[in-house]
This record gives sequence, C-alpha cells and structure tokens, in this order.
Amino acid sequence: MAEKKILIAPSLLSADFLHLADQIRLVEESGADWLHLDVMDGHFVPNLSIGPAVVAACQRMTRLPLDIHLMVMEPEPLLEAFAKAGADHLTVHVEASHQISDTLERIHKLGVKAGITLKPATPVSSLTAHLPYVDGVLVMSVDPGFSGQTFLPGAVERISEVRLALDNLKSNAWLAVDGGVNATSAALARAAGANVFISGSGIFQDPKGIPAALQTLRTALA
Repeated sequence: MAEKKILIAPSLLSADFLHLADQIRLVEESGADWLHLDVMDGHFVPNLSIGPAVVAACQRMTRLPLDIHLMVMEPEPLLEAFAKAGADHLTVHVEASHQISDTLERIHKLGVKAGITLKPATPVSSLTAHLPYVDGVLVMSVDPGFSGQTFLPGAVERISEVRLALDNLKSNAWLAVDGGVNATSAALARAAGANVFISGSGIFQDPKGIPAALQTLRTALA
C-alpha cells in the first residue's frame, strides 16, 4: 500500500494549562497536525484529567482536528457529550467495554471517526475482529494514565503486528503510537509502520522549546 502521510499530534496532557491557549496556538503555528487529548476517569486508569468542557474550549482555540483518547470504563454514556464538544476522533479501549462493536458503530453515527486502542499487556489479537470497522488504531507504548513515561521496546513489535493486519485488510486506518515518543522512539515506530505520532512531554517539556521540539521530531520522521 502507498505510504501514509506522517502526522504529529501534541498531547495536551503535558501542556501548561495556565497558558493553554498560547500553547495550542504555538503548536499549531509550529506545524502540528492534530491535537491529542487524554480523558481519564480515575477507574480505568488511576489518574483524572479533563471532560467535555475542556474539549469544547480547545475546539474554539484551534482549527486542528481534536483526537480524543477515552481512558474510561464503559465509555458509551460519554460519547455524545464529547462529539458535541468538538471531537473529530474518539478512541476507545478494547478492554473498557463488553460492547466495543456497538460503541464503534455509535461513534460513527455521531459523525466522528472511531479509533480503537489497547494496553501494552493486552494481546494485539484482541483487536482483530474490530479492525475492519475503525478509522484508526492506537498502540500504547507506555501503560496509560500518566505522561513522561519511557517508551516500551515491545511496542515496536506490536506496531508491526497491527500494521500487517491493517495492510492485509487493505485498510486506510491510521496507526498511531503514544507514550515516550521522542525523535529516537518515533523513528523506530515509523519503521514498524506507524504514521501518527502522539507526544506530550517530548514536545511541551523540551528545554529547546515547542517549535524546536516539533521540528526535531519532524526531521526524525522524514
């Protein structure tokens, strides 16, 4: 299949929320392709983060697509609220619901692109039945819930496994990686078949600044 466009999605979990509008404007001006927002419920993962109101605020601040990762148990009651808030993509965990097929269908009916993801310990085979029905797959390269973690080497093999499955289906779904993404790990993930690179602390906490961090990442993926 033709090589997919490389996309970079800064993860706002690592942004300075006291200056969120300025940081969103800066990543947009510096060439980011999407904005990634992590939603955590304190149950599926031990952390808490944002709700639809923050997504709606971000939607007013940017023209970039909003990529929402729902790290929540039983995400179904939340889908409509996040769709109305301005989500362009909603990604759900295969472990988080017993009705994932119905969840993906409902996301599509809301006019939003549907993604699926899984924790590092969950077999990639758990995605197989759902791959024909998704717009994207997210491979977590850390245990979800906290920013600033180190890229897990086993993620490279998992990305390759998902890429092979998508190619066998002739799927146009994007393949994203999130967790410990920097210039070095992103290059490994790209070689394995990823085309969307989600980075939080690697962009927002780089001492060289946000524009330089994005340029370094883009150069590594060239």
